[in-house]
Amino acid sequence: MSNETVTRAEVTDAIVREVGVTRQESSDLLDRTLDLIGAALEHEEEVKLARFGNFVVRSKSAREGRNPKTGEEAPIAARRVVTFRPSPMLKALVGRD
Repeated sequence: MSNETVTRAEVTDAIVREVGVTRQESSDLLDRTLDLIGAALEHEEEVKLARFGNFVVRSKSAREGRNPKTGEEAPIAARRVVTFRPSPMLKALVGRD
């Protein structure tokens, strides 16, 4: 995999190499996994992936914001956002030099 950005194609290729399935099966597996995660988050369920982290949907209230360029105030609508909290194992991996 590259050093800067990991793409879907690179993850698919890694699954082919590591698991030994075909490229089509690998792509289908990745797509299904991402679909399941997305569906759970759409229903505001928490997604916990052991040794990786947790994805959680948070509701944010409406508020007044400010355009940083003009300084003009603008309303920011209420919305739901996905947050990610890495596991201690992932934090340790990222923290290595």
